[in-house]
Amino acid sequence: MLQRFADYIRLHGLIAEGERTLLAVSGGRDSVCLAHLAHQLHLPFAIAHCNFHLRPSDCDRDQEFVRSLAQSLHVPFFTTDFDTHAYAQAQGYSLEQAARLLRYAYFAHLCQSEHYSRLATAHHLDDSIETFFLNLFRGTGIAGLHGILPLSHLTLPPTDTAVADAPPISLTVVHPMLCFSRAEIDAYLAQHQLAYVDDSTNFEPEVQRNRIRLQLMPLLRELYPSVDTTMQANIHRLHEVEQVYRLHIEDLRRKLCHRVAPRLPWLSMPIDAFPLTSLATLSPRSTLLFELLRPYGFNASVVANIEASLPSPQSGSQFCSPTHRAAIDRDQLLVAPIPPPTAPTLTIRETTLPSSPRTDACQIYVAPTSLRLPLRLRPWHPADRFCPFGMSGSRLVSDFLKDAKLNALEKPHVQLLVDASDRVVWVVGLRADNRFRVHQAGDACWLVSVSQ
Repeated sequence: MLQRFADYIRLHGLIAEGERTLLAVSGGRDSVCLAHLAHQLHLPFAIAHCNFHLRPSDCDRDQEFVRSLAQSLHVPFFTTDFDTHAYAQAQGYSLEQAARLLRYAYFAHLCQSEHYSRLATAHHLDDSIETFFLNLFRGTGIAGLHGILPLSHLTLPPTDTAVADAPPISLTVVHPMLCFSRAEIDAYLAQHQLAYVDDSTNFEPEVQRNRIRLQLMPLLRELYPSVDTTMQANIHRLHEVEQVYRLHIEDLRRKLCHRVAPRLPWLSMPIDAFPLTSLATLSPRSTLLFELLRPYGFNASVVANIEASLPSPQSGSQFCSPTHRAAIDRDQLLVAPIPPPTAPTLTIRETTLPSSPRTDACQIYVAPTSLRLPLRLRPWHPADRFCPFGMSGSRLVSDFLKDAKLNALEKPHVQLLVDASDRVVWVVGLRADNRFRVHQAGDACWLVSVSQ
């Protein structure tokens, strides 16, 4: 079994020679087996354990058991305690979701602070098959049918919600025990007389995974004795099919999607554009449209609304995910991140108009004699009017933006420079007001600039 363990790690490139690895150890049979195999293979590793205080007496027992295990193996030991109930209630998560997020956030912190390259967990073949059936019944699509992958990269939301703009949590996770069944692990523990602790929640019938493990799998093994081997092969094939599928999706994305630069100079917001005619002719449309929009966080319901709009698209229609906004703009579907509502920084300095003023969307020259201080920036409103530079008479800012072909995702971020009388001096980055122009070179003026 030790040789198969080493071969599986090498085959899938899970742990490089000499690489320091953090092992997630609960104290159960699977993670004890993982720790023993890693020790036998002389891998440099540490053990990490989380006490969620969901089963007070058992959790404390497990924590001390794993501490003793680490001492017996002479490896570093890290542990932490969580008030999982309080965190789940505060964030609106289920206990399972809360425990998962807290656990992986802690492991990611340890990997970073203690310089471990990755986390290893004790998921095995039976876990992967159970995951296949869970995802099959949940309707996760092809992405859920490969079971558990040997190596995965997790991106999790930050657990410290008190820190504004906290970055997401990243963690590389390897599963070097996927080549073993639960029965093989039990046999290894018995052969080496290894102690472990049982988690009583593994036998609670209301947990879906437990029902698959305790009820569905025994029935399938009775009907199809080779079901484990067959499912292992199926999962492998489905993973290869998914890879081909992903290559096609990414090739389609490269052909259809192009990046649009924002017209507003301070708006560092990437905008992706998809031609509506191309989206409307996708086949199969629902599946491909979902896959193209899934990386932006759009769920199936929102994608269905976007698809329903394709036969008769209404320019200006918008659709939101937790992280992105999509808008139909003329003949394109535009997608951009939802940026924080920040205004550009305003700088004003006295100068004279040069003989050849530099053309720059981030600055204008204005005549101070016509203005009432102070100058300030504010968002535009539908009733705002100004006198566009180079034109006679006034116009609604909204009409100007329409003629300027500013897209629906940029318009909400347009800023106006106004004076103390709330007169528009500049539609920032787009057009100055004719009333405040500087007439000739050498005249005293203000140079007004904006920056991110």
